[in-house]
Amino acid sequence: MASRAEPPDGGWGWMVVLSAFFQSALVFGVLRSFGVFFVEFVAAFEEQAARVSWIASIGIAVQQFGSPVGSALSTKFGPRPVVMTGGILAALGMLLASFATSLTHLYLSIGLLSGSGWALTFAPTLACLSCYFSRHRSLATGLALTGVGLSSFAFAPLFQWLLSYYAWRGALLLVSALSLHLVACGALLRPLCLAEDTTVGGPWAQLTSLLHHGPFLRYTVALTLINTGYFIPYVHLVAHLQDLGWDPLPAAFLLSVAAISDLVGRVASGWLGDAVPGPVARLLMLWTTLTGVSLALFPVAQSPTALVALTVAYGFTSGALTPVAFSVLPELVGTGRIYCGLGLLQMVESLGGLLGAPLSGYLRDVMGNYTASFVVAGACLLAGSGVLITLPHFFSCVSATTSRPQELVTEALDNKVPLPKEGLGEN
Repeated sequence: MASRAEPPDGGWGWMVVLSAFFQSALVFGVLRSFGVFFVEFVAAFEEQAARVSWIASIGIAVQQFGSPVGSALSTKFGPRPVVMTGGILAALGMLLASFATSLTHLYLSIGLLSGSGWALTFAPTLACLSCYFSRHRSLATGLALTGVGLSSFAFAPLFQWLLSYYAWRGALLLVSALSLHLVACGALLRPLCLAEDTTVGGPWAQLTSLLHHGPFLRYTVALTLINTGYFIPYVHLVAHLQDLGWDPLPAAFLLSVAAISDLVGRVASGWLGDAVPGPVARLLMLWTTLTGVSLALFPVAQSPTALVALTVAYGFTSGALTPVAFSVLPELVGTGRIYCGLGLLQMVESLGGLLGAPLSGYLRDVMGNYTASFVVAGACLLAGSGVLITLPHFFSCVSATTSRPQELVTEALDNKVPLPKEGLGEN
């Protein structure tokens, strides 16, 4: 483990970005594209669609709620062995799924085992990336997360081609081999020991301090509200367009337009996050507000031109808020607590993602259309942007990375731990 006073802002950090790019593709690209197996499972096991849907749902839930475990293990053992272990578990789950004889077998293999592997990969990798960058953190995070968009385009047709040639059992074997590349991604991680790390203690001490950390708790509330409305178009936009009389194919194509805009937004936001002076939380509030407004305007738009324009706006702004959302956290808690902080944040904010789509569907059933669904989704993002205003240094002219978080200074003084002369916050 290399020891440094402050993040190098480059060097081996770009290899960590490459690792995070492929890791995000192999986790969320597989999750987003796994729907192509849905019809095959329904036919093979002669089960209802609702029961088959639990396969992916369990995997997503385990990945999100298990993130604190991966973060705690990374704090103790470093991210490299944890992520490599996660890659083995993810591949093993897919391998065992290819021998499934019942849905319960798939629940345990893909949902529980592969989900546990995914939980050990995403948060530790992004946390390690945050330790390597300070001035260029937003750009590095944006580049890393473009793997999600690119893999979403590539994996769906690839999986469909595998199904047509090898059936679902053979396809799962090849997806298992693909998932095994997460081990190589983990091997690229070279953890840093920054000067700040000596002041924060072990995983339990970090978790306790985070639960008493006011700005972190408010930020968690903000991202939970954002997550509640963030995914609504990906779940219900096609159905809303069909209610307006659109054919299924053009409606589905509009999601591809949103995905392209999302990809562009991630890169552009990463560059702006480093180029624009001031705290990154201010840029996050801007993207969140614009995303909320675009969602709330969907019921008003009726013409195809207006709907396409709103879809492009939503895709760009929703993609843009993602990298800066991860860049704000190190400014709040410091890199010393980034592993536990990111894992805990992912676990709590996942509640919004899990509840948002069912709430939207309930409002559709009650109201008879998606007007209330999109308005409430937009209101959730606007409420989240309101909470972001309460974060420290929000109205400051200087980025929070140029000064040490006040909470770290207080904790160090309380524990009589001498502060290093240089740390994460000093460029």
